[in-house]
Amino acid sequence: MGHPESMNGDVSDKSSQTNVQVKEHVPRMDDPLSVLILEAGIIFHSAIIGVTLVVAGDSFYRILVVVIIFHQMFEGLALGVRISNLNSVPTWKKLLMASAFALITPLGMAIGLGALNSFNGNDRSTIIAIGTLDAFSAGILVWTGFVQMWSHDWMYGELRDAGAVQTGLGMFALVAGLVAMSVLGKWA
Repeated sequence: MGHPESMNGDVSDKSSQTNVQVKEHVPRMDDPLSVLILEAGIIFHSAIIGVTLVVAGDSFYRILVVVIIFHQMFEGLALGVRISNLNSVPTWKKLLMASAFALITPLGMAIGLGALNSFNGNDRSTIIAIGTLDAFSAGILVWTGFVQMWSHDWMYGELRDAGAVQTGLGMFALVAGLVAMSVLGKWA
C-alpha cells in the first residue's frame, strides 16, 4: 500500500514545500565575552611589558620607553574601540575595563622593581622564564588579533562586501601596521 497522498493522486514533494531557513552565526562586535578575552590577552601582555621595561637595564630604557608608548597607544586604541562598541554593558563596567588596561603596565613595572634586586638577567632560568612568558603573551595576542579582530572585520564587518579599492586599502593599512609594529619590535 502507498502513502495517502499517492492514493489521492497528489504526488508532490513535501520537501520542496517546506521553507527551511538556516541562520548563519555571525559574531557580534559587542559580544562582551570576546572583548574580555581580547582584554585578558592584552593585559597579560602589558604586564610582561611593564616587567621587561624595568629589568631591561639602562642601555635599552630610552628606546623601550618610546617603543612601549607607541605600542601601548595602538593596543589601547584597538581595545578602546572594542570596549566602546559594547552596547549591552553599562558605562561603569566599560570604565573599569579601560582602567584595568591603563593601570596594568605600571603595575608590571612595580613588580619589576620589586624583583629587580634579586633579578639576574644573564641567569639561564631567568632567560627561559622571560622567553616563555613572552611567547605565551605573543601567542595570546596573535590568537586574539586573528580571531577576535582581523577575522571579524574582514569576514563579518564592513570589509566583507567591500569593493576592490576599499579592500585593497584595508589590506595595505593592515600590512603597513604589521610592518610598523615589527620595526618597533626589532628596534627595541
